[in-house]
Amino acid sequence: MPRPHPASTPDPPARTSSGDVVAWAAFSCVLVPVVLVVYGTSIGGAVWAALGLVAVTGVCRILLRRSERSAASLLAEQNGTPDEAERPGGAHARQGDRRAA
Repeated sequence: MPRPHPASTPDPPARTSSGDVVAWAAFSCVLVPVVLVVYGTSIGGAVWAALGLVAVTGVCRILLRRSERSAASLLAEQNGTPDEAERPGGAHARQGDRRAA
């Protein structure tokens, strides 16, 4: 008689990088204007919608990348990894942290 296998632990949820988010946003920049034209919007209106989506996607990409870099820097600082924050004039000095002085 076969023995039951112990319940395996579920895999931890995968982290979504900003690249994945930007890829889906780029897909929507193409898909949304096509859907707008199919449902009767003028081509000019669909082009303006696409340009607006591209602009918003670009700004979001910049903000997501900046956020990831900040999080990585903070994590490195907490783990004691030598980083820009530990050098004189590093991140603490720029942020006005009193402890850096």
